[in-house]
Amino acid sequence: MSSAFIQAAIILLREGLEAMLVIAALAGYLIKAGAAHRIRALYGGALAAVGASFVAAWLFAVLNSGDHSDILEGVIILAAAALMLYVSGWLMVKQDPRGWQDYLAHKADRALSQDTVWAVGALAFLAVFREGAETVLFIHALAKTEGGWSAGLFAGLAAAAVGLAVLFYFINLIARKLPLRPLFIVTSAFLFVMAIKFIGEAVQEFQEQAIITVTEVKGSAFLTAIGLNPSMEALSIQGLVVLFALASYSVVQRNNRLMREDRAAMRAAE
Repeated sequence: MSSAFIQAAIILLREGLEAMLVIAALAGYLIKAGAAHRIRALYGGALAAVGASFVAAWLFAVLNSGDHSDILEGVIILAAAALMLYVSGWLMVKQDPRGWQDYLAHKADRALSQDTVWAVGALAFLAVFREGAETVLFIHALAKTEGGWSAGLFAGLAAAAVGLAVLFYFINLIARKLPLRPLFIVTSAFLFVMAIKFIGEAVQEFQEQAIITVTEVKGSAFLTAIGLNPSMEALSIQGLVVLFALASYSVVQRNNRLMREDRAAMRAAE
């Protein structure tokens, strides 16, 4: 087994796994929620990102000597994190069976289409694009160092692609067997965790350009090991986002409870 095979497979698996998990999670909830026709927007966004990744990699190679822009990547990561937080919040609010039934009653066959279809497509695009251009550049650099586009390199990419496809299939299979409410909660939690992680990565991109200062946290080896940005700046921003999300969810739940109580009081008065 050649070095090019192993390195190419690792690059594609490493860069593609997060994007694949995001898309698989969203696809699973769309199918379970009876909105399978919206998967076309999800896959369309992902395919568009693959094409855009090649274009971006070519532009980096031509205009920036093959180096990617940390600032541009940071902006893209933040945009992806914002969409993940939006969809995560939407799912968590709608996981309540009574709220979901009310939503379907008001939206009927337009359920999910108005509120999330644009976000789902855009999220798929950003989730793939943030990894795609970098992957193309890494593979291009690997081909240069390994003496060209060898059969071993292509075989590594093919093996990694098959591995990602198999993972995607089984994740979707498991998601279809879960009841709707747990699926909504699990998908919402996953997207929220990914968004928090992305925020840390975006802060790191800006720190590398000296736009944001770096104050390293003591005993940061554990944070680094689990893939977090071990700086006080990143952890502070992530903590504020978590607190804001919890406060927003509490307010929404309180408002929903008051609305249900008002409706129940009106029915009793009738």
